[in-house]
Amino acid sequence: MTAATHSSLFPQAPESADAVLEGLDPEQRAVATALHGPVCVLAGAGTGKTRAITHRIAYGVRAGIIQPNSVLAVTFTNRAAGEMRGRLRQLGAGGVQARTFHSAALRQLQYFWPKAVGGDMPRLVERKVQLVAEAAARCRIRLDRNELRDVTGEIEWAKVTQTVPSDYPAAVAKSSRDAPRNPAEISQIYGLYEQLKRDRSMIDFEDVLLLTVGILQDRQDIADHVRSQYQHFVVDEYQDVSPLQQRLLELWLGDRDSLCVVGDASQTIYSFTGATPDHLLNFRTHHPNATVVKLVRDYRSTPQVVHLANGLLNQARGRAAEHRLELISQREAGPNPVYPEYADEPAEAEGTARRIRDLVNAGVPAGEIAVLYRINAQSEVYEQALADAGVPYQLRGAERFFERQEVREAGIALRGAARAGGNDSLLDDADDLPSQVRAVLSTKGWTTEPPAGSGAVRDRWESLAALVRLAEDYTKAKQTATLSDLVTELDERAAAQHAPTIQGVTLASLHSAKGLEWDAVFLVGLTEGMMPITYAKTDEQVEEERRLLYVGVTRARVHLSLSWALSRSPGGRASRRPSRFLSGLRPGSGAPAGRGAGGAGGVEHGAAAGSTGTGAGAKRRRRGQVRCRVCAKTLTEAGEVKLMRCEDCPSDIDEALHERLRDWRAGQAEELGQPAFCVFTDKTLMAIAEAVPGDDGALAMISGVGARKLERFGADVLALCAGQELGGAHEED
Repeated sequence: MTAATHSSLFPQAPESADAVLEGLDPEQRAVATALHGPVCVLAGAGTGKTRAITHRIAYGVRAGIIQPNSVLAVTFTNRAAGEMRGRLRQLGAGGVQARTFHSAALRQLQYFWPKAVGGDMPRLVERKVQLVAEAAARCRIRLDRNELRDVTGEIEWAKVTQTVPSDYPAAVAKSSRDAPRNPAEISQIYGLYEQLKRDRSMIDFEDVLLLTVGILQDRQDIADHVRSQYQHFVVDEYQDVSPLQQRLLELWLGDRDSLCVVGDASQTIYSFTGATPDHLLNFRTHHPNATVVKLVRDYRSTPQVVHLANGLLNQARGRAAEHRLELISQREAGPNPVYPEYADEPAEAEGTARRIRDLVNAGVPAGEIAVLYRINAQSEVYEQALADAGVPYQLRGAERFFERQEVREAGIALRGAARAGGNDSLLDDADDLPSQVRAVLSTKGWTTEPPAGSGAVRDRWESLAALVRLAEDYTKAKQTATLSDLVTELDERAAAQHAPTIQGVTLASLHSAKGLEWDAVFLVGLTEGMMPITYAKTDEQVEEERRLLYVGVTRARVHLSLSWALSRSPGGRASRRPSRFLSGLRPGSGAPAGRGAGGAGGVEHGAAAGSTGTGAGAKRRRRGQVRCRVCAKTLTEAGEVKLMRCEDCPSDIDEALHERLRDWRAGQAEELGQPAFCVFTDKTLMAIAEAVPGDDGALAMISGVGARKLERFGADVLALCAGQELGGAHEED
C-alpha cells in the first residue's frame, strides 16, 4: 500500500456495469470489455494492468455475463492475490476466487484427495531445507548453509521443470545452468530427498502442483468437476509461469478458451526458478483468434524515468526484446535521473544516505524511498550509512508483518476491545477510531514517541505505530468506521499478507522489489560484475540482468539515482567500470560499453552529491589502503574498516572509556529526541574506544565520524577520551 493510494483504499462500489468502465483509458476499457475467447494483455510497467483485469472481471460480473464463483484469477504472490480480491470487492464483485497457483492447487488437492487416493493427505513440508540437509548427510555430502539453500533451490527448479532426479545432470547441461555443486551429487541428494518424503508420507509445495496435475490427468470425473466449477480464468504475471504451472492451467481449461493472460516479457527476471516468457510470447501462435491489447500508458513514472527505461530496452537483444513495449509517460515532467560515481563502496553508501536525508528533509516520506541492490549481501553498508545519517530503514524480506508477535498480541487486544464496545474503560474518553486504537495499543507498549535505539524494542514500536497509521487512513476513507470494522479489515489483510507500510527507507534486492513502487529509488552498486552479475555468462543470462535493471528503473515514480563505486574499499585501486547497460544512456557516455566520460577522476552529470573529488570519498582515497592495526592485513569489509582491525583480531578497547561514551551517547539521544544510533552507531563508538583519538584529525579518521558529527560532538568525545569530566549536557548547535 502506497501513500498515493491511501485516499482511495475504500471507495464505494460502482452503481452499474457501465460505471465500472468509468475512468479507464481506451486500452484498459478494451481489456475490460473483451469478455469472450482468449485474451492476451501485454502490459508495461506502471500501465495499470491490475486495474484493467479487475475491472474486466467486475464488468462481466456486474453485467451478468460472468458468475463470480465461476472465475479463478491466478497470480504469483499472496500479496498480489490479496490486492486483487480487495479491488474486486470494492468494484462489487466479491466471491471471485483470486489465488496463487499453489493456493488454488492445494485447495483442490485437499478436497479431492479422499476421492482420488483415499485416506489422509500427506503432511506438507514446511521447511524443505531441513529435509534436504538430512538427505545430503545420508549421502555423506557436506553442505554449508549457503550451499544447502542453493541445492534446495536446484531441487525446486528441477521439480517445476518436471525433471526427475536421474535426468537432472542432463537438464542442467542443456539449460546452461550453473549448478552450485556437482550435478551428480545434487541428483543423488534430490533422489534421497524424494525418498525421505515418501517414507514419511510428506509432500512439498512443488508436489502440490505435481499431484494436482496427476489427478486431473488420470481422473476425468475430477477434471470435469473442476471445469464445471471454473469457466473463466485470468492469469497475471504470465511471463513468470513455469512449465508445471502451465500444464496445470491447461488441465483446468480443458478444450475451452475462456482465458485472459496478462504479462510483460521485459519483466521476466525469475528464470532461475523455472519461469519462462515462452508461454506469453507463444500465446498468439497457440490461440490465433486471440484478442491482443497493449497497455503502454505509464501512469507511474515521469517522462524522464520512462525515457531511461525505454532506452534500456532499446539496447536489448533476444526474443523477449523483440516484443518490448515502448512506454508513454502520462505524468508531468520531473527531475532527470542522476548518475553519481564514488571512490569506494562506503563512500557510495554515505553519499546515498546523504541524498536520502536531503529528500526526507525536503518532504519526501522515508517510506516512499528505496535503495535497491543486486544481492542481499550489499545491504550491510547501506544499513550502516543510513543509521549514521539518522534515517530510519526497513529490510524487505523480514518476518511477515501479521506474523510478528506484537502484531498478533495487538490484534487480540483490539478484538477484545471491539467485543466490549462501550463497556471498555479504555475507550470512555476516545470518541474516534484512531484514539480508540491508540488507547488499546498503549497497553501493549505503544507511545506517542518512538523509543531510542534500533533493536527489538524499536521494531515492536514500529509495528504498533503502523497499526495506528492504518486506523487513521481507514477512518479518512470511512468516517463512520467502528473498531469492529477495523478488526475485520485487519483480519482480511492478515489473510492476504497485506501489511501496512512501516515508515522507513526500504532496503531490498532488485528481485524482491518486483511489483512495488516508490517516489524515489536509488539503484546502487551498478558496476560490471554486479550488474550484470559475474555469473551471467550466456547472452540470455546477460539479457535477464538487463531486464532486472529495467524492473529497478521502473519502480521509481519521480526521483531516480543510478550509482557505482570505482573500488570496493577505501584506498583501493579504481579498477571498476560502470555497468555496460548504462553506456549511451548516462550523460557523457558513448554507445560502446566502455568507461565513457565519467572516468576514475570524473563526475557524472547531476552527480554533485556523489563526486569523487570532494567529501568523505576523497578523504578515504587520500588515506590509502586501510590496514588492520593489529596484524597489518588490508581491510575490505565495511565493518572492519570502521574498527580499523580484523573482526577476529584481539580488541584493545578501553572498557571504561567505552562505558563513559555509551552513557554520554544515551544522554545525547534523550536530549535530541533521537535514537542512540543517530548520535554514533555501536561500531563507531567501539572504534573510538579502541583508537582513543587525541585530536580532531585522529577522530575524523574514524569511519562514521563525518564533518557534521565532528563539529557537533567532537569536543565532548575528545574530552571523554582525555579522561575529563563533562561540565554539563552538550548544547545543540
